[in-house]
Amino acid sequence: MVTIHKLDGSLLAQMILSGAHHLSNNAQKIDALNVFPVPDGDTGTNMNLSMTSGVNEVKQTDSDNVSVVANAFAKGLLMGARGNSGVILSQIFRGFGRGMDNKETLEAEDFAQAFEAGVTTAYKAVMKPVEGTILTVAKDAAIQAVEIAKTETDIIALMEKILVEAKASLKRTPDLLPVLKEVGVVDSGGQGLVTIYEGFLAALKGEELPKETTIDVGMEDLVNAEHHKITQDFMDTSEIVYGYCTEFMVKFEDDKLKNHPYNEEEFRETLSTMGDSLLVVSDDEIVKVHVHSEQPGDCLTLGQRYGSLINMKIENMREQHSAIIGNRVKTDKPKEKAEYGIVTVTMGAGLKALFESLGVTVVIEGGQTMNPSTKDIAEAITKAHARNVLVLPNNKNIQMAAEQAADIADENVAVVSTRTIPQGISAMLVFDPDAELSANKEAMEAASKEVKTGQITYAVRDTQIDGITIEKNHFMGIEDGRIITSNENKQETVKSLLNELITEDDEILTILYGEDVTEEEVAEIETYVEEYFADVEIEVHNGEQRIYSYIFAVE
Repeated sequence: MVTIHKLDGSLLAQMILSGAHHLSNNAQKIDALNVFPVPDGDTGTNMNLSMTSGVNEVKQTDSDNVSVVANAFAKGLLMGARGNSGVILSQIFRGFGRGMDNKETLEAEDFAQAFEAGVTTAYKAVMKPVEGTILTVAKDAAIQAVEIAKTETDIIALMEKILVEAKASLKRTPDLLPVLKEVGVVDSGGQGLVTIYEGFLAALKGEELPKETTIDVGMEDLVNAEHHKITQDFMDTSEIVYGYCTEFMVKFEDDKLKNHPYNEEEFRETLSTMGDSLLVVSDDEIVKVHVHSEQPGDCLTLGQRYGSLINMKIENMREQHSAIIGNRVKTDKPKEKAEYGIVTVTMGAGLKALFESLGVTVVIEGGQTMNPSTKDIAEAITKAHARNVLVLPNNKNIQMAAEQAADIADENVAVVSTRTIPQGISAMLVFDPDAELSANKEAMEAASKEVKTGQITYAVRDTQIDGITIEKNHFMGIEDGRIITSNENKQETVKSLLNELITEDDEILTILYGEDVTEEEVAEIETYVEEYFADVEIEVHNGEQRIYSYIFAVE
């Protein structure tokens, strides 16, 4: 039987790559564990993208020193962290790396202590740790590791026991978090961590995990071969016809394929009418797409006909090109920094324009299903080019990445804890360019709490939560994060939600309608409000957002 009593950097790197590979293969299953049946269950996707960033850093080093490898992994995770699950994962392995500082190799006891250090760092990073989550799974496994390492010197045997306890802890998460038990799932972040640990153990044992699908093979090289002529000096920014580099993957789903059978040739032909630099690679399970398009949302919508969207990335090539050309133009005097810059996150051209009209300096395209990474937010803070920067996440799952970006920024940065688009808008309305950074943060957070948020989206599965029975593909009305109504008819769901959302004390209703809503449907809702809530003033904006048909702000 194979035993390992010393772990070097080379083997640690193999463990990391194996863990990331296994996570990638199971990302969609982890996404499906989302408690709420909304189409934004992206824990697996966020953890996968975060791990990929860490792996890319590991691949840049060929050191046999475990400390060098672990800290390279931690650095990549930190910058690539997306969503709360990705941020917590980055903190676990940040502490894991710190636990190996100044060590070239690890013995079993050192290995166990590294797990313990990871848990300590992660718990400190979370303001209000919640048990029954990835934190609990990491903690229980680390406690077991330290105890076992007192007598066990074989690192393989130790990792086996760590994995056994991690799986047992994962099974206990519904007992610690009632909402998990109600819905009948285990914690998705905890499942992601267990999946990574399974990859660690397989690498230690020299065992092979299920092979990667061919979708990932060669795609990056193909993209690089065709990609981004905009970097060439002779091309002017105005010559770019299709301005958004759009990359995404579709995980096929049987129920969607029944209505829309997938044909690669037809899919490629349709996409070719939407842009250029098109690459489509597919197998029996997944299709991966790269295209330059002027309407990236249309490309994503087309892909959704066949399954779930994963691993999405949209980049504005005009901005990239302008930055490249601008960086090559030397000036005698650099542009002076503004006193204030404001960074926010939103999705949809209409919402982007709305925030810009309110004074936002940099809008990050993202939100539900597309959580920006720590690096994305850090780069936006730099782009704001200001001495003081306020960041509005507008999503609870982006809050931690925003705070992590603020921590590593050179500028004075404050994160305003906005959890929804209406909260972000309300915060912007009280921004005072003459006030101190801390005073603005306080005032903007106070204003954000004065608005009620309503949202309309659709269910991705059957479930029952808070006493409400929800059927797949039915619409749901959500009030400040709580599902309060569901109906197969979108407009009836809207009316039911508004009946709960608007009270006699409210004065203003703002309607932000999405790309799937017609002007006739909006007019119907306006008429309904005027009839039943005559004293409420109505404001309407075409947000052009995906996922949420309507977003309401009530004040």
